[in-house]
Amino acid sequence: MNAPLRIGVLGLTHDHVWEHLQDAKLNPDTRLIAVADPHQALLGRAESEFHCRPYSNPGTMLDSEELDAVYVFSDNAAGPELTEMATSRRLHVLVEKPMAADPAGAERMLADALAANVRLLVNWPFAWWPQMQHALKMAADGAIGDIWQVRYRAAHAGPRELGCSEYFCEWLYDPKRNGRGGAFMDYCCYGALLARTVLGMPQQVSAVAQRLVKTDIGVEDNGMLIMNYPHAIAVSEGSWTQIGKLSAYMTMIYGTTGTLMLEPRVGGRLLMATEEQPEGISIDVPTLPPHRASATAHFVHCIRTGEASLAMCDPVLGRDAQAILECGLDAAATGTCKAL
Repeated sequence: MNAPLRIGVLGLTHDHVWEHLQDAKLNPDTRLIAVADPHQALLGRAESEFHCRPYSNPGTMLDSEELDAVYVFSDNAAGPELTEMATSRRLHVLVEKPMAADPAGAERMLADALAANVRLLVNWPFAWWPQMQHALKMAADGAIGDIWQVRYRAAHAGPRELGCSEYFCEWLYDPKRNGRGGAFMDYCCYGALLARTVLGMPQQVSAVAQRLVKTDIGVEDNGMLIMNYPHAIAVSEGSWTQIGKLSAYMTMIYGTTGTLMLEPRVGGRLLMATEEQPEGISIDVPTLPPHRASATAHFVHCIRTGEASLAMCDPVLGRDAQAILECGLDAAATGTCKAL
């Protein structure tokens, strides 16, 4: 029987970290050992809830503890440096989306993991939806013909309005720590990854990024990214000003013989429309095997078996999504269409 992987955590300012710490705590294949973050309040919470040894300095933690892998849940800009610190000690890394603040950071992370011969996975919350994994398989298998459009909308009323912590909001509203923007980087990244997964790299990108409602922040609160392909279009929308949940986190995949619509989150339905069923029918979605049902379980599986990760968690695709986003930010800033 394999011993549990010993996990350290670098950064606690991304609010997604707490659900992953809980997942790791409950998983018999992982053991939480230590956490590093400069904020004493966050360290205190991690120590109290998860019995991790707290460190204010990541280097001290990495030098003091015997670890197998780390989770990186810092701001986007800090991700590459923390990843380098881990990979230089031959530790596997799971990093929260979009993995970095810019393509150079993402490329650096890839190179560091490759040089150290360790695994690097990117956690995307929608990767663990059963209906998402099944829809991607259906699309790849030709169930709705040739794909001509992919669309994803991520939207809520704003980080503060959603109840995000002060530590999370502090860097989400900071373009240097988030990555040249606000809602565009935070939420258009999902559709960029989805398009890359289904359609590959676009030829051209156009975008808009505007502050439409929130006059109290210095970054855009809405963005739209349009990706052009020889025979397809992909659209990614991100909003921090939407009231209510209608249309939020909906995924659409359009093919020449059918359309797929995914409701969000675990438990959401997968619907398919065809010429014979134009109103759409609900598709039975298989239960995910345990190693594809959560970031922690998948991370452990990939480390132990050496198998490829889900496409959505592949850092190469994460790097490509980062490049698409950067091109989109350039397009939005100049009002032009940018070639990739």
